[in-house]
Amino acid sequence: MADLIRPSGRAADQLRDIVLETNVTRYAEGSCLAKFGHTHVLCTASWQDNVPPWLRGQGKGWVTGEYGMLPRATHTRGRREAAAGKQSGRTQEIQRLIGRSLRSVVDLSALGENQLTIDCDVIQADGGTRTASITGGFVAMALAMKYLREEGVIKTDPIQKQAAAISVGLFKDHPVLDLDYPEDSGGEGDMNVVMSSDGGFIEIQGTGEERPMTRPEVERLLELAEKGCTELFEHQRKAIG
Repeated sequence: MADLIRPSGRAADQLRDIVLETNVTRYAEGSCLAKFGHTHVLCTASWQDNVPPWLRGQGKGWVTGEYGMLPRATHTRGRREAAAGKQSGRTQEIQRLIGRSLRSVVDLSALGENQLTIDCDVIQADGGTRTASITGGFVAMALAMKYLREEGVIKTDPIQKQAAAISVGLFKDHPVLDLDYPEDSGGEGDMNVVMSSDGGFIEIQGTGEERPMTRPEVERLLELAEKGCTELFEHQRKAIG
């Protein structure tokens, strides 16, 4: 099989340029502008000293995620979901994924009866908005947890490990890492992989778009995802300091 030339010129196992810029908003307890190439997501973590009604009195906290795309995040203007009166199914699916992913690495008992809401707002989209949201959302959450410890709201760090996410897929029948939009929309299959920093898999979402993916292909995609997440964990550590 001939060597693949990706639209971006990247190697098959190469991430886009990753930037995790912290403290980008004035008021949020934690914030991170996550840039995966041309995909830019503003992630903010907001603290409330209460929990959902069904958790009250249990001594546990909660972490939840919300997700949205600004109207001109893509080539053409999209209508605000608020104007339509409801969120799309895609939006609901992604924000549930963000919440699940971040809760999986948090000791909710150590958080006490406090809630963090991680808002992920897509400023510019070029594929991989959910993976950028999770990766940047973790950084915002970690900074908010640091704030809560410094303020004496909590005694210990509830975060047990890191969480990061990356996309992988088949483009022209080649397994590639960190899909941009041309590869995401024109590939044969793709996966979104969420991992913890101890090597565990938090969630794997995969679809054969043009054809079924073979087991060797899936195994290679998971190997690429592990490589990508390992690099993202290092970016997160540097950002959090």
